[in-house]
Amino acid sequence: MRTYNGIWPVVPTIFQTNGELDPEGQIRALDCIIAQGVDGICILANYSEQFLISDDERDVLSRLCLNHVDDRVPVIVTVSHFATQIAVARARRAKELGASAVMMMAPYHGALMRGTPVQTREQFARVGEIGIPIMLQDAPLSGVDLPVDLLADMAREIEMLKLFKIECPGTADKLRLLLADAGDAVEGPFDGEEGITLLADLHAGATGSMTSALIPDLIRPVVVSYLNGDAETAADVYANVLPIINHENRQCGFRAAKEAMMEGGVIKSAFCRHPIPALHPAARAQLLSLMRPLDPLVLRWAS
Repeated sequence: MRTYNGIWPVVPTIFQTNGELDPEGQIRALDCIIAQGVDGICILANYSEQFLISDDERDVLSRLCLNHVDDRVPVIVTVSHFATQIAVARARRAKELGASAVMMMAPYHGALMRGTPVQTREQFARVGEIGIPIMLQDAPLSGVDLPVDLLADMAREIEMLKLFKIECPGTADKLRLLLADAGDAVEGPFDGEEGITLLADLHAGATGSMTSALIPDLIRPVVVSYLNGDAETAADVYANVLPIINHENRQCGFRAAKEAMMEGGVIKSAFCRHPIPALHPAARAQLLSLMRPLDPLVLRWAS
């Protein structure tokens, strides 16, 4: 068993209907997620709408979440930024507030400004000097190509680079090759993308998944069963939850978790900041109809 494993969902950012942060709703969301038996959480990620949050709000959310979680589970804070100086400052602040790790993508800004392999390696090395474990997020969003040999070299050379969240096309193949090359230098091979390729990724050596906060209580048994050597049960459980994951991944995105939390009485508003449109009522209805037969905790939180 590698050091990092299990389900580490991304915590959504909860807003009031006027678009302001909702601290009370944020606390309820955290409690609901932790109650589902998760192994850790991540805040300020892409599925937390990090690109719609101000720097001041980042600090408010970091302090609120880390104080309220109070070491009940490990917390990863996303610190991605094109500017290395800012990524380092964010990592330092996360460490000061008590984060267990930070997550970051390769440096990029728009279509024309993307870090080279050398710049990517240098940025991660600089953040590593802060002395907090790092999760590298290999996501299509960045548009930065991160070949396996680069990732393996970084894993061996940067002491604090311990986790790899692979969610690019061909995740399973990339995980398999990375683990074959870097070995024990990868302490946490994870996938993402809501777990849409989870079973294949577990076959390839993943020990964890950073899903959304929609149904971590239903997805975690897939990981636990597989890691305990029961691949058959893992496949059966995964088959039951895959229609929900597929609908979330292809139709809803990060809006799904907040809609489910509102339906279950966890939060009062599923508001997403402009220019993100509200989830179509038909997509919302189908999401809930797929979820109800499996009785996830999020839908009965207030009962």
